[in-house]
Amino acid sequence: MTDEAVLRTAAMMAVMSMLEESSGTANVGRTPGEAWSSDHRRQAMGRQSLMRTRSGRAPWR
Repeated sequence: MTDEAVLRTAAMMAVMSMLEESSGTANVGRTPGEAWSSDHRRQAMGRQSLMRTRSGRAPWR
């Protein structure tokens, strides 16, 4: 490969990596977060805590 082709490839890879990183910031609000934060939201809505929900038995199948 020539020097120009190497530089062109490096530039394209740099742009692609920047695009991948920037798309991740748009989805930050959609992730459920840590267990304590979802537990806090559940209890604020009047639902059971995660500890009580997870310790319950599985339903019959």
